[in-house]
Amino acid sequence: MKEISNLMNFRPQIKVVDATLRDGGLVNDFYFSDKFVQDLYLANLRAGVDYMEFGYKASREMFDESQFGKWKFCKDEDIRAIVGDNNTDLKIAVMADVGRCDYKKDIIDRADSPIDLIRVATYINTIPAAIDMIEDAHAKGYETTCNIMALSNAREQDLEVALHLLGQSSVDTIYIVDSYGSFYPEQIARTAHTFLEICGQYGKEVGIHAHNNQQLAFANTIEVVGDGVNFLDATYNGMGRGCGNCMMELLLGFLKNPKYNIYPVIQFIEKHMTKLKEEGVIWGYDFPYMLTGILNQHPRSAIQFMKNGRTDYTEFYKELLDRD
Repeated sequence: MKEISNLMNFRPQIKVVDATLRDGGLVNDFYFSDKFVQDLYLANLRAGVDYMEFGYKASREMFDESQFGKWKFCKDEDIRAIVGDNNTDLKIAVMADVGRCDYKKDIIDRADSPIDLIRVATYINTIPAAIDMIEDAHAKGYETTCNIMALSNAREQDLEVALHLLGQSSVDTIYIVDSYGSFYPEQIARTAHTFLEICGQYGKEVGIHAHNNQQLAFANTIEVVGDGVNFLDATYNGMGRGCGNCMMELLLGFLKNPKYNIYPVIQFIEKHMTKLKEEGVIWGYDFPYMLTGILNQHPRSAIQFMKNGRTDYTEFYKELLDRD
């Protein structure tokens, strides 16, 4: 059982990462107005958020630029147009997916870039490729994380091997990612214990990126905070793929560090997030995502179910059962 002081006090080591543009961009193909992005940047500054993730460094050979907004590709000049030289305490992050990023060409030396942190996203079976990306980014001067996706489908022995391999790399932080929103607090706590035990042997930080299929993204995030996980992902109003993520407003309302200020977050949500929903952008908890979460399945089928305007939930449930 956790000591109550772990939840009532604050650790200065905790870092809050805003993933609204990146995970939220999966909802609207990254078509955010410049005003939205500028105001989000300023809101994060005023709220005391530690990192702002702008989007992906996606391959322009694999993805058609005309089909996406600019934050699918996060060109350095586009980021500079928002942050200038970013002479602030807020650090800038981007995500690079294994196999979907021309990282040797598109990620330039840190000294010439406004970006501080490269977040490498990988599955268990592509860890060697992730390590190559991490070492490339580290050599160029960046902070790095490795976000291990779909952990609810990973075998324990494979996860332990992966963590030891990453522990021997130059990565700074290794992330627990509940891609399917299927973990319960007891399960996420057990996973966090494995991460903290192995990562601690190599002096690595641990982070969490939670999805809200079962309305547990916030609960799972604060569950592992009490165990010593320091890097916490959240998004404004929970905007993210499908059901979305841990809500920034909930997280900052929970954290006791006086450096964090919830008021700018509330202002931004009132000004921008409500408008997005009125314009028809859809994210957040809904029944189909709950079903994929319970069954530990990728939410792509639920996303398609929603896009098709279906409401035959029982038929959808039977379809999901046939996939197990």
